[in-house]
Amino acid sequence: MQITQHTDYALRVLIYLASNEERLATIQEIAERFDISRNHLTKVVNGLIHSGFVEGLRGKGGGLRLARAPAEIGVGDVVRQMEGEPVLVECFGEDNQCVLGANCRLKGALKSALKAFFAELDAVNLADLVGKPQWRLMHAPTRPAPRSA
Repeated sequence: MQITQHTDYALRVLIYLASNEERLATIQEIAERFDISRNHLTKVVNGLIHSGFVEGLRGKGGGLRLARAPAEIGVGDVVRQMEGEPVLVECFGEDNQCVLGANCRLKGALKSALKAFFAELDAVNLADLVGKPQWRLMHAPTRPAPRSA
């Protein structure tokens, strides 16, 4: 099973936001941190907002933050939301034209493998992905306000 770049970026955004929970982050800073197109990342973030993983606050001083605690965001849920229903082979889809049909044993094996894949992802939440090494790499401290003279 291979996840799309869209889902990869979604997971990176979530890790970044979990590493910076004490403040709002912007799409621009996340795009720069991961060297991702801002336009592409905007689409990813919109999907995360629509799926209820991220909150977007508009206006001056706005930004992004997690909509739930990191421990409440399952990696399997994120992958399912971003990827949709996986179609590993033709027979998983609605337009199945395979002549093997009901006699095929491959479909059962692939369904089992897919189930195991998601079982592993369901055992991991966002908090599990944000340990000290990731926090140090992703944490961007807030800048202190300039001192007035």
